[in-house]
Amino acid sequence: MDDYLKSGEICNKAREYGVSLLKEGAKFADIAEKIEAKIEELGGKPAFPIDIGIDYLAAHDSPKHNDERILKKGDVVKLDLGVHVNGAVTDTAVTVEIGTFKFKKLIECSEEALNNAVKIVKPGIKIREIGKIIQETIEKYGFSPIINLSGHRVNLYEVHAKPSIPNYDNKDNTTLSEGDVIAIEPFVTTGEGKIVEGKPSGIYELVDDKSIRDNNARKILEFVKEEYGRLPFSERWLIKKFGNIARLALLLLERDGIIKQFNILPEISKGQVAQAERTLIVGKGVIN
Repeated sequence: MDDYLKSGEICNKAREYGVSLLKEGAKFADIAEKIEAKIEELGGKPAFPIDIGIDYLAAHDSPKHNDERILKKGDVVKLDLGVHVNGAVTDTAVTVEIGTFKFKKLIECSEEALNNAVKIVKPGIKIREIGKIIQETIEKYGFSPIINLSGHRVNLYEVHAKPSIPNYDNKDNTTLSEGDVIAIEPFVTTGEGKIVEGKPSGIYELVDDKSIRDNNARKILEFVKEEYGRLPFSERWLIKKFGNIARLALLLLERDGIIKQFNILPEISKGQVAQAERTLIVGKGVIN
């Protein structure tokens, strides 16, 4: 439990530091690397690569190696980050609009939906009840929840564990128990309320530990197992450490089904998206 509390403290500080970096003209890659460095400076490790989703891109958009994108006035930025301490994962997200206030209500809606959900969490609560209050809050504002994105339980060295914590009443009567660690993350949109698979993200995860013949791929696989285990990792991180040989190694590892690559997740109708997220321990409350 101490590791979760420390992870939550670092996660909270890293999120607030990250918000301070979200300014017009800031480079995506610089933002991500500064936050990741801050996490390590504070005594944690990133639980997954920093996500910086703009406008209708809801999730899994992490800067790649030599990413030249910059934040622009009017961007609605979803900053999603995670921390682990000895495998104890905490996850958090916040939405910031750069230099304008056009989507202020959308962002407020995501935060209110999160706060209302957190208030009702207690041992024995059904996950559908959490989804129901999120859905009711969002629809009160006139927006839609994204129904195929959800919160989740977190376990040691596992970011997305079951059960999922829905953003609508999914009729699932699964209950939560004292001490469960969960992340609640309402996704709110002006669009239809669904995401689809988009372009490859450069975020990978180890899915099958089996042998591979290529020497460089084998070397990088051993590093991935040692450094990240089953936690998501970034192409950017490996290129920074190993140079361009990492690109071919990742292709080979993905081809052989040893790793999988996540896709960026756009809202299907390109509706604007806001997100808010905190991690909590059931029976104890929010820890980040």
